[in-house]
Order: sequence, then C-alpha cells, then structure tokens
Amino acid sequence: MGVVKSQTNATQWEGITRRLGLSGVAYCIVDLQQIRQAADLAGTQVLFLPNVETLSAVQVQALQDWMGKGGRIIVSGPVGTLSQPDVRSKLRSLLGAYWGFSLQNPSTLAPTSGKNQGWMQQNGLAGIIRGGVIIPAGLTSQTAAVWKSTENPPAVVTTDRSVFLGWRWGVDTASEPKLDSAWLRASLTRYGGVGDARNPAQRNCTPPNAIASSASTPAKPPSPTPTNRSAALPPASPPFQLPDLNGDGLVAPAGLEVKPSSQPITASQASAMRQELEALIGRFESAQLAANAVTGGLENRGTSTQNSKLKTPNPLSNARIALQNFLQLVAQKNYTGARQQWLQARRILWDNYPKDRPQTQPEIRAMWLDRGTIIRAGSEQQLAKIFDRLAAAGFNTVFFETVNAGYPIYPSRVAQIKNPLVRGWDPLASAVKLAHQRGMELHAWVWIFAIGNQRHNALLNLPKEYPGPVLDLNPTWAGYDNRGRIFHLGSGKTFLDPANPEARRYLIQMLEEIVKNYQVDGVQFDYIRNPFQDPNAGYSFGYGTAARQQFQQLTGVDPVKISPKDRDLWQRWTQFRTNAIDSFVAEASRNLRSIKSNLILSAAVFPFPKNERLQKLQQHWEVWAQRGDIDLVVPMTYALDTNRLQSLTRPLLSQNQLGSTLILPSIRLLNLPDVVAVDQIQALRNFPASGYALFAAENLNDNLQGIFRRTQSQQAIASPLPYRQPFKAAAARYVSLQQEWTFLEANNQLWIKEPALSEWRKQADALSKALNQLADNPSRNNLTMAKALLASFQFQFKKWMQSEGLEQPYQVEVWANRLATLERLLLYGERTLK
Repeated sequence: MGVVKSQTNATQWEGITRRLGLSGVAYCIVDLQQIRQAADLAGTQVLFLPNVETLSAVQVQALQDWMGKGGRIIVSGPVGTLSQPDVRSKLRSLLGAYWGFSLQNPSTLAPTSGKNQGWMQQNGLAGIIRGGVIIPAGLTSQTAAVWKSTENPPAVVTTDRSVFLGWRWGVDTASEPKLDSAWLRASLTRYGGVGDARNPAQRNCTPPNAIASSASTPAKPPSPTPTNRSAALPPASPPFQLPDLNGDGLVAPAGLEVKPSSQPITASQASAMRQELEALIGRFESAQLAANAVTGGLENRGTSTQNSKLKTPNPLSNARIALQNFLQLVAQKNYTGARQQWLQARRILWDNYPKDRPQTQPEIRAMWLDRGTIIRAGSEQQLAKIFDRLAAAGFNTVFFETVNAGYPIYPSRVAQIKNPLVRGWDPLASAVKLAHQRGMELHAWVWIFAIGNQRHNALLNLPKEYPGPVLDLNPTWAGYDNRGRIFHLGSGKTFLDPANPEARRYLIQMLEEIVKNYQVDGVQFDYIRNPFQDPNAGYSFGYGTAARQQFQQLTGVDPVKISPKDRDLWQRWTQFRTNAIDSFVAEASRNLRSIKSNLILSAAVFPFPKNERLQKLQQHWEVWAQRGDIDLVVPMTYALDTNRLQSLTRPLLSQNQLGSTLILPSIRLLNLPDVVAVDQIQALRNFPASGYALFAAENLNDNLQGIFRRTQSQQAIASPLPYRQPFKAAAARYVSLQQEWTFLEANNQLWIKEPALSEWRKQADALSKALNQLADNPSRNNLTMAKALLASFQFQFKKWMQSEGLEQPYQVEVWANRLATLERLLLYGERTLK
C-alpha cells in the first residue's frame, strides 16, 4: 500500500503515521508531487489518500490511468474539495462519490449490511466520529456505513475500485485511533489482504520501471444483476453504460479553457480567445452602465473623446490593454506571454466585476429549493431562515421540491406515503406560508415520470433494487428499457410508462391534490420525459406494458422487435412515445387550470436541439409552449463557463416557435465560481430573457448571497413579476432602458446626431407613454397601440444607433435584445386579457 503525503495533510502527518503503525500494515510513502503519470505508481496495488484536499488535473488523470490497470484506492475526508471545478468533477466520477458537507456535531457511525459487505464483518467499525456526509455519485456506488440519525446519510461509500471514508482519518479530534485502524484494515481486506509486516519501515515509494510480474490484481466484487421484470423481452445483454446524466453530465463543459502553457496558439484559438475577452469586456461594461444609470455614478466606457474630464476606469482600461498585448504577443509567437496577458485581463475583470450596486430591472429571479435542504431544515422555524436568505437576496420565485422519486414531501392521500425523512411537520404548508409572508411566489416542483431513485434508496437505507414506493405497489405501471430492465442504466432511476392510463390518472390526481389543498402559485413539471437513450448504440427506453400493447394495436408490431434501422417504424415508435408525454402535459394543464385559473405552469426541460431531444428523451416542449399548456419553459442551460451558457441559450431565445410562452434560462451553482455565476446572470440579462433560475439553494453560499443582497434585493420583491404582471414589467423595464440612455446622453456618451436624435427622443417618449398607459389600463386597444409603437421603434433602432454601434456594438445588441424582451412580454400579456 502507498500512502500519499501532500501539503494539505502535512500538518496531520504525525497522527496519520501513528494510526498506520497501529494498523500493522505494510506501506510506503508516496509524495503527491511525484505523481504525474500512471507509471509513477507502478508496483503499488492500493493507494491511500488521507485528507488530500487538493489535486491537479494531471494527478487525477494519473490516478484514473493507474486504476484502469487494476489499482484500487482508499480516500478519507474532504478529498479534492479545494481543487478546480473540472478536477472535482472528474474525481467524483473516478471515486463514485464526493464529500457533501460536514456534520455540525459528532455522530454515530453504523456499518450497513448487505450481500457485498462481507469485508465489514470484523469488530470495531462502529463508534462516535466527527465527519461529513458522502454523496454517492455512480451507478455502482454503495453505502457501506451511515451516520445514525433520522436521515441516516452515507458515511462510507464504496465502488468496485474505491472506498471513501467520510471523516479525516488520522486526526485525533475526528476519530479514535482504534476506529481508524479498524476501517483501514477492513478496507484493505476488501482488496485481498493487509500485509504481514509488524513493524513497517517508512520509505519513499520509488517505483520500478514496470509493475512486477508477481503483483496480483485484486479481484473486483461481483456487479449487481440488473432487474428483469418482463419475461417477454429478449434476455439482457451486457450493460450498456450511459454517462450519468443525473449529475455532472447535465453540465456543459467550458467552451474555452485557457491555462498557462508554451504551446502554440493557432489562428482559430487566438480568434476564439479574442472574442471571449471582448464579450467579457462587453458584459462588464453593460453591468457597470446599468448600475451607474440607477446610482448616477460617473464611470466612462472609455470611448468618448468629447469630454476629457471623463476617464476610463482602471479595470476596463487595463483589460483592454492586456487584450491588445495578447494579440501582439500572439503575432510575435510568444505564446507563454500571450496566455499570461489573456488570463490577466480576465482576472482584472473578474476581480472588479460590478457587485456593489443595485440593478432595478424587473425580472424573474427563481431558485430551486431542493429536497436535501428542506430535509436538513427539519422544521418551519429553520425553513424560515432559508426563506429569509432568499428574500434578502432578491429572489421572487421559489421552485419548492414537493415530490421527489415518488415521495411527496407533504401528507398525501393520493400517494398514501410520505417521505420518511419528514417527520412532525408539513414542509409544503410551511413553505407556502413563509414565501407569501415575504412577498415571494411558491411553485410546487414535482418529479413526473421519474418515480424511483437508487441514490434515494441509499439515503433511506433501502435495498438498491427497490423500485420506489409507487412501482413497488403498482409494478405494471413501470417503463422498461429495450432489454427488460426497470432501472435506467445512466441514472439509476425508475420511470413510469407515460402511456399507462392508471399511472397518468395517479399523477394528475396528485397534482390536483397539491393545487386544491395548498395555496401554491404555480406547479413545475420536472422529469417530464423518458430517461436518456442512445438508440444508435442499442439502448432505448419506454417499453412499458401499456405502451407496447397500444403501439402493437396501432401498427401490428411489438416495438421491442424493431430498431432504428427500421426507419419508418422507428419514427412512428418515437412519435408514439412523444405523443404520450405531450398529451399528458395537455391534460394536466387543462385540469389544473380548471381548479385555479391563474396558476403558473412551468416545465424544466433540456436545451438540446429538437431532433436529438426527441430521439433521446421524447421531450417536445415546443409543442407545449405553442399550445399554451405552460407559461414558462425553464431550460436547464447548465454550463461551467459563460461562453458555453451563451451557446446553449442563444438558439432557444432566437426561435419563434414558442407562441406566447416565456423562456427562463437557468444556471447551476455547483462547482461554479461566484464571479462566473454573476457573469452568467449578466449574460442572461443581456439576452432577450425575462429573468433566470438558479439550481439550487443548497449551493447558495454566503459570499454569493451577499452579492445578491447588494445588487438585486432593494426592489426585487416589490417589482412586477413578468409572468404575473407582464404589462407593468414591460413598462418598468423600459424605464430602466431609458435611464441608461439618459445617463449616457447627459455625459456625452451617446453617439446619435441630429436630426436622428430629436426623432429618437420623440418616439422613445411616445413608446414610454403607450407602455405606461397599457400597464395602468390593460385593454386590447392599448395593447395594439403599444405593440405598434414598439415595432416601429425596433424597426428604426438600428438606423438611430448606427454610429453608436460602431463604437459600442455589444451594448447596442444588448439594447436590441431588451426591446425584444418587451415584445415577448406584450405577447405573453395578451393571454391575460379577457
């Protein structure tokens, strides 16, 4: 066994070595800095990383390659938590788990029992430890021990290649030496033995050139057998491993990664890097202008020569200089210096991003309040603190996780089962009350067709193959893959058959129960789709009993017998599954609005291109929007940088196939630096969008909450909500737009000359009057007038802004987008007129 020593565990090393001596296992010391490739670990069968909080991308790649050759790993504590986001993501996939959060108090560690847990039969594995919750993140991840509490969260998680201990091994304030030693010996036993050296000599691991031929590869524990619940389907083939799209797979990687290097920069790379910096400068400047227009601050954009008293702020000036230096250094083939200048420019802008003044533009500011955060709250009193934070941060809409993996978080007569982690209170009733007290809207966030989850089973200490409470009672409602397996291979979830009439009736009755019994302002459909598939690779889903019977009645063919090669039949099968979901959305929408006409309906959807989405998910949200079944489309445009967020979002906002439905793009906070989150929000504000949604409350840290409190809390709750008061929101947003123009004109920074200037002012004022009149007195006539004046203003806008566009092309594009947002709000508002 090799034991890794690093900078982050150096202060704990004395305690670690004492525990190693007590364990009586043979080991040597591996310097983390020496791990650059798999060969650096040659001869080592098992590697132990005690409390190593920082790893580089190169080191994680070396570990991955070494484990691919048979190496096995044990880790403890918050491993990798101080690493870069992409490293944390890769490490999570490698280990099949990650450090979730620290427990506030010492807790009782309790090993679990199971068919694959024979290695934990020895004594001394239970005790009191100060540790943290380990979140399983892989299809084969198993919980080996839990922290005894009402939730029994995971404390030790294993895969066939790793053991993750949820405490700082070797630290006296965390655990007892005997307990640490017992868990290390048990973990090594899992891999075939603990060695027999009674007094191991500490030495550096100096690997030979190749792994000794006598080194044995530890045997893998047997893989769990997939559940086969349909004998009529063909026998299961070897598992087709899809990426785990339940977690990190949802997040698009960075569109442009720049790291220090001397490698040549190609012409296309230089162009992409230049465009990225110019776009960041544009977003920075746009955010600064919006703040200055509200506060009256005087910060020039750095382009005017008419007023020498107005000086460019240093961040913008320095960033522009760095950009020019970058281009010059690329031309000189000084690629190391070029990258340094590029990174310096980005750092200047990030460090000085406008984060201290309010932005008053009315917009939807939504937050998903996740089940884990709700469960950890445990009472209305503690939940109130969460709503206080959200209100102080300016959020006006909360998507409250109400049904997760088949478990309602409220006492349900329809489901006849409640989340067992909820005891002694009704979180949904408390949430509605707390939100309304703070002037916020509360929308019930409901998992629709996803009805079971192996990760949830682990939290509840249930068998891994438990299909969830609904399918356990109603197995004929299940959807299956094309090999008869009930669990989706990519996510470990079970799904209902959208074509099953009884399953549909159950779901609609539960949605109706929520709307009838609770004063929710809206309902959000999540998992309103089939799970991810790849038909071209031989993996598809949706073969429930009802779906197969109905399709065979229509075509005379059992769908399990066709493949994508049968193009016509396969297209009909895809359309059949898509129609089943489409019709459910229409039925649910009709029923819920008959109960509460002003209910806001939304759907969390994937932003993939339509054809790809229909093949892989059967999710046709354009149809729902065109028919008016939903009010908001909430695409999960999660990305690790703003570049990729924009590339995901731009096509969605530029299409005109959504009728009057609004689009609300979203951002995932997990692994996203705070300044990148702020930059992504600014990018969405500069697009023709009505706001944004953040996933999720559990990732809203104090620093980011403080930024929101300073920039968007003052008028957020009082401002008109676009989906609730679209005409008032349009009028108020136009006021913000006029404030920017007025500010620039007052400071001689608006490049419009006479006679265009007078005509622009005249029409701008006329549009303002029409929007205000519509907001005060909504009517068909006033709407017609406002739409006509807005269309005329948009038509002439490019002509008026021709000179301004030469100086500030990005900002002119932003203004045009914001005018387009007004157009969408008027179109959406038309549905509210009687």
